[in-house]
Amino acid sequence: MPPAAETVLDEVDGGEGAGSSRRRPGLRSRGWLVPAVAAPLSAALFTAVLLGLATALSRTYPFGPVTRNVVDLGQQYLPYHAYWRALLLGETYGDAFLNWNSGFGSNFLGDIGTYLSSPFDLLVVAFPADRIELALYVVTAAKISAAGGAAALLLVRLRPGPWPVAAALGTAYALSGWTLNHGATVPMWLDGLLAFPLLCLVAEWARTGRRPLLGPVVVALAWIANFYTAYMATLGAAVFLVVRLLTAEEGAAARRRIAGALRAARSVLIGIGLAAPLVVVVFLGTKVADPTPVTTFAPAAPTDFLARFLPATAGVTSPALFIGTPALALALTLPFNRAVAPRVRAGWTVAVVLVTLSLQWEPTHLLWHAGASPNGNPYRQTFVLSGLLLIAAWLSVARGVPRPAALLASGALLGALAWAAGGSVEIDDWTFPAFLAAAALTLAAALLARQDVRRRAAGADGNAAGADGNAAGADGNAAGADRNAGRAGPGLPALSALPLLSVLAVVLFVAAQAGETVVTGKRIEEQQRSEVAWSPRTGPWHVSAAREVARADAWPRHRTDPGEVPGGNDVLLVGGQGADYYSSLTAEVTSSTLTSLGFGHYAKGRHPVTLDNPVTDVLFSIGTRMRSEPTEPVRQDARPRAEVTVATTPVPPLVTVRPREARAPRPEDSAFVRQELLLGSSVYELPRDTRRTGRTLTARCPAGSEVWLWAPEYEGSARLAGEGTSAVDFDGRPPAVTAPMQALGTVPASGEVSIDLLPRKAGTKLPRQPVGCLVRARLDTAVRQLTATGATRVSAGGHSVTAELPPGSTGVAVLAAPRISGWRCAAGDAEAAPARAYQGLVAVPLDGRATTVNCFFRPPGLRLGGAVGAAALLALAATAGFHRRRQEFTRSAPADRSAGKVDG
Repeated sequence: MPPAAETVLDEVDGGEGAGSSRRRPGLRSRGWLVPAVAAPLSAALFTAVLLGLATALSRTYPFGPVTRNVVDLGQQYLPYHAYWRALLLGETYGDAFLNWNSGFGSNFLGDIGTYLSSPFDLLVVAFPADRIELALYVVTAAKISAAGGAAALLLVRLRPGPWPVAAALGTAYALSGWTLNHGATVPMWLDGLLAFPLLCLVAEWARTGRRPLLGPVVVALAWIANFYTAYMATLGAAVFLVVRLLTAEEGAAARRRIAGALRAARSVLIGIGLAAPLVVVVFLGTKVADPTPVTTFAPAAPTDFLARFLPATAGVTSPALFIGTPALALALTLPFNRAVAPRVRAGWTVAVVLVTLSLQWEPTHLLWHAGASPNGNPYRQTFVLSGLLLIAAWLSVARGVPRPAALLASGALLGALAWAAGGSVEIDDWTFPAFLAAAALTLAAALLARQDVRRRAAGADGNAAGADGNAAGADGNAAGADRNAGRAGPGLPALSALPLLSVLAVVLFVAAQAGETVVTGKRIEEQQRSEVAWSPRTGPWHVSAAREVARADAWPRHRTDPGEVPGGNDVLLVGGQGADYYSSLTAEVTSSTLTSLGFGHYAKGRHPVTLDNPVTDVLFSIGTRMRSEPTEPVRQDARPRAEVTVATTPVPPLVTVRPREARAPRPEDSAFVRQELLLGSSVYELPRDTRRTGRTLTARCPAGSEVWLWAPEYEGSARLAGEGTSAVDFDGRPPAVTAPMQALGTVPASGEVSIDLLPRKAGTKLPRQPVGCLVRARLDTAVRQLTATGATRVSAGGHSVTAELPPGSTGVAVLAAPRISGWRCAAGDAEAAPARAYQGLVAVPLDGRATTVNCFFRPPGLRLGGAVGAAALLALAATAGFHRRRQEFTRSAPADRSAGKVDG
């Protein structure tokens, strides 16, 4: 780039990191507005196009027939968005406080703050119920595209430069390996992807003393949208701010740096305070959530770590560092680019290196994850490093194309990285072909751009020489004119070719970045489908189940359980009020209570699933149960179909009256005993002598009773010996998965029970009392007793229950819902108090005088969060008042000085 052009840039920018006290000429000019608008809009559009192209090439929905519902996307986020749509449209029994559908009653405000509080999630109401997959894809694409636009805006705000390159780098950030490998299938994390560049803009505003009101609002929106990744983005923005403050051209004016840091702290504190009504609820929800096993951090192998910078790599045991070979090449030129001030090169290089190393060191790993090493993907903060790398790339290219020495150094580092990563298990067949193609196009773009620079410099020198010739003496005017004509002749074609070279260089750069990104997105989609768990697309099976649930629903007279529908979290997709519930905030009391009663679970306890057992149906007032039989194989590229049947049985009301507990459950009690203790009746015949000989269990039970096997840690199949019996599968894989108890068949007339076990692995562990034989007559008697003494009428609101009881009821009124934190109850006209617990369920003591029981749920932390939010709102108002007075003082000061001069 010609020196004159660099001087112009210096004047516009005020120098890299210049302080806010110096007015920056040209920021409001038309020349500034064009890149400030064009870069983010182009980046957002380009991001959306590339994301859609990668999806189409992988034949993934909505541009292909194959499901994209891998892991938690199908098990968690899709059902939650379906329920969110229904709630926003007033189609659910619960409200923002309580979800009656899941886990027999769960804290929904905590789930909103964890999964659904992003403004983008409101888009689901624009889609019909049977297009919820499309709605979630649009929400995902909108978040990713917005992140690309925000990143491009941040870049052009940091330093003027070629806005098409800023747009391409913004797209590189939005479609980094972290997004393609993790963020796209965990939609709530994408709010952190968007938050990072926005919080960096807040840091810039604080550093320069601008937008003191908008800054806290942006922070609040980021933390409301997803506080988990917003925390990581805030740490990343703090790194950004420190580098900006240390590289500012403010000499010894430390006071200005401190003031900028304090303004940033004020924005963050007020913003988090404004988000407190939701954040505190989520935080307290995590305190009572089912704990997951402690995870010990293990850093990735160096070769795998380096390999993740390359395209078409995927995995969860190493960080997804891909930002595209062209963008990475530009970032690697920064330490060697002498056109950038030494303090800027040093500051950003040190920051990127330290953040990179922090991914591999356990203390900083814990800092990034708020003190708890996460299960699953241990590198959830990687998007911050991607953003810092792209900032470095922009600072190196914004002044002009890096010089050959910097380009050669960058190329050498890229080559060394690819060579060192060659033996990694993360390398895909597409990795090196995509890398080499992108590197070749990047090299071609660099050569064209350097040629452009040389021709510009030559043109500038020729013009200068012509001007000198024109200044010669009067006697040489004619000769000077001839010489000028000679110079202008060959120079015109070169000058007319300059724009073409620039355009070609940018086109090649963008093509390299785009092509490599699309290939990476395509391959990651395909690898995930082949290597991780997946759920089929929603389709006729879900529609049939939803139709039958709606037809049979009788809430709150009794519950309707939709049974097993492919995808998990069934009741959120098709309706009903079952046990199925998958959340990071699944209360420990819910998980432990259901597991102790024989329910199964996934996700280390945080995903309890339905149990088709008549005793638990009675305990939780499940009067209608759906059962589904698939009519065809469930495939990735088809929408499943099934035959859905409905069974209705008499059950007690939702609120029953029990005598005070005879005894509390003991740790050694089996699920059969715990069911009977909660029921208050003995309904199982528990064999006193269950013998295991090799792979056979033998016992004696009453003829005609039902044989149930409880083997939560058993992985294999079991079959009741005899003709006409079929094997039943158990999938116990502790601690992640426990198998529910299951029925094996009917005891023959001889009373001899023989169970054949076919374990899938050696060392299968069975509980001390694995077999129980259900006597239906006893259960029918228990149902009649509980119905006769239970509530005569039950009504339910969005987060409340009112029950009318028979006169003179004594003992304990029990609501068939887990006693999670937040329930408050009262008997009669008494004042509401925290609910008691009856073997894990909500309970209210009765004194014989009360004929009604009222219970309501208030999410823990709501009052505290509301108080903090109100205080933050007052602080924001005070900030507004202070800022307004300061502006008035600043406007009045020049007038006062002018008046003084006149008087003088």
